[in-house]
Amino acid sequence: MRTIRTIAAATVIATGGAASADTVNVGLCVSWPGYAMLEVARQKDLLPGHDLNLTIFEDPLGGHAALAAGQIDVYECTADYTPLIVDRGTDVVNVGFMNPSYGVDHIILSPDVEVADLPGRKVAAPQAYIGHLLMGIWLDSMGITPDQVDWVNLNADEAVGPMMSGDLSAAYMYEPWISKVLEARPGSRSIVDTGAADVLQTGIFMDALYMNKNFIAENRDTALAVLKARWDGLGYWNANVAETNQLLADYLQWPVEDIGYVIGTDGKSFEGGIYMFDFDESARLCGVLDGDGPFGMANGSMVASVALTNEWWIKLGLMDKTVDPAAGVDCSLMGDLVASGYRQTLTAR
Repeated sequence: MRTIRTIAAATVIATGGAASADTVNVGLCVSWPGYAMLEVARQKDLLPGHDLNLTIFEDPLGGHAALAAGQIDVYECTADYTPLIVDRGTDVVNVGFMNPSYGVDHIILSPDVEVADLPGRKVAAPQAYIGHLLMGIWLDSMGITPDQVDWVNLNADEAVGPMMSGDLSAAYMYEPWISKVLEARPGSRSIVDTGAADVLQTGIFMDALYMNKNFIAENRDTALAVLKARWDGLGYWNANVAETNQLLADYLQWPVEDIGYVIGTDGKSFEGGIYMFDFDESARLCGVLDGDGPFGMANGSMVASVALTNEWWIKLGLMDKTVDPAAGVDCSLMGDLVASGYRQTLTAR
């Protein structure tokens, strides 16, 4: 769950690719409430003079490829891909952290499977995505190296069937797939999630807003307007939670109660779901506004989080070298908004 008004990626290419003066192509890597605040901005006309053309990819790597190729201009996905954009030299930058996972991401163990049983067995997680990172870090903490298990590249929804059939011993999941598996296969259990304080402090289980560098260079005012509109959409949600949760449910074709189980019903967060950074919190992590972020995250720690992610990708065999983490981050847009006087502090209602 982490098209609905889905427009196929091919449609983005066919309709002209990158932004014109009044149209911005936005990608969401999967159908997910935390990625959909620009849909709120679109429906509530929070980006005057510009049209937002949103595409839900349901394919994180496919969306990154489209962004790198300039077929889309803006992309909302997990921040763990940032070291890879540096390694691959693509025209892409991470312009801001949007929210950390606040316990929504889990590893589910099949019935009658113990940790000691996992070497040689199948475990599922989507490659180069937050689930791959979570599975790898957890296995490492259990003394199991990546080459000791049989990796299967599946997203949470794709892993449900194999978990039900017993083909998988463990899988990365989030709601509603966790509940479906736990209910259908008694004895299945969650063994780790991203809500722990030490996990939150690392900043590596994070969602981010990416932009194509050429889009920024050629349409900087538009890029700034899109960035502001994303947080204005979040502000609208904070002030109108029930209405906006229904809007998101209609857009994503989710039950409205499932929206609440991810982003909450208080306009800020949901424990076991995600915590939505307001603009000021995100700007502090970028280092363009004074003060530290929440959960023990230091001012300017965004780059350090990218560096830590790089270290883990090397351990997991996805990367083979250390990159300059700052090369994948561009906080200048956030800085420009701060300099313009834009501020936003949101609290639970």
